Amino acid sequence: MVWTPHLDQEANISHQTEAALPSWNDGPTRQAILDFIDAADGLPVEQRVAVFDNDGTLWCEKPAYAQLLFMLRELGKAVEKDSSLSDRAEYKALLENDQAAQVELGLPAIAFALVELCAGIEPGEFDRRVREFMQGALHPDHGVPLKQMRYQPMLELIEELKDHDFSVFIVTGGGTEFVRGISRDYYGIDPERVVGSLIKYEVERDANNRPTLIRTNELHGEVDEGAPKVSNMQMGLGRRPIFAAGNSPGDTEMLEYAMASGAPSLAILINHDDAEREYAYEGEAGSFESERSFTDIGRDLGWTIVSMRDDWNQVFAPRGT
Repeated sequence: MVWTPHLDQEANISHQTEAALPSWNDGPTRQAILDFIDAADGLPVEQRVAVFDNDGTLWCEKPAYAQLLFMLRELGKAVEKDSSLSDRAEYKALLENDQAAQVELGLPAIAFALVELCAGIEPGEFDRRVREFMQGALHPDHGVPLKQMRYQPMLELIEELKDHDFSVFIVTGGGTEFVRGISRDYYGIDPERVVGSLIKYEVERDANNRPTLIRTNELHGEVDEGAPKVSNMQMGLGRRPIFAAGNSPGDTEMLEYAMASGAPSLAILINHDDAEREYAYEGEAGSFESERSFTDIGRDLGWTIVSMRDDWNQVFAPRGT
């Protein structure tokens, strides 16, 4: 039997469609998202899985990753306690903002040097430091709280998917624990639904012989970019996504994997083409170099390209939200 809506129901559906995604301009991009959600309504709820990259997809990643800003604060505090740390090549390059030295040293070496700053502390203490930093940190260019640098259209998209019984996850190249520290407050996504680059832990005994976890300075597995995003999704989610959103070559396999699900699927690529309201740049992976433009890759693979300039009537979340 074919379901035919009553006139009142048709009006209600039309009203809901018009009200959805208010920060998205009418056009092919918004319509592609709404059409996908409508098609996904016909799937079993357990198949409705959506994954989002974080940096540059859900919030602003320029002029520096929020996690890097946090680690620079940790570096400053460490140097206050032990000034000899400023002589270490990786730390010296950061403290002096020596771009040439940073390039010569390489991102992996600098990243692991920063990871060492929080080695030896418990997860709860790391979480406390992250929350404390994020409560007071301001964006270097815009001078507003970092929370305000979330993308309002993406927040609306997360809520729209959740309203249609999607399970929503963050799959990021950033540190798992860092993003977990803010995921519920910033995105309404529970910490256990965050998959990212994971630090190894050691189990030790405290003064009362109780087991406790201690952060190390080593990664558990690989940086969560490229193919590892797909394998880590399986380990963390146990389900295949039918929707994925990203903004850099580090998200390629994740978006391809969602599109190959065999179900109604959608992959969206956030194109940073709005120098006036945000920044204009080509998304890059943090842990490897790509020979091709990510937007060119997306067009070739049939992804939906989201133009910040043309598709969003508002970029950032309102103050105080």
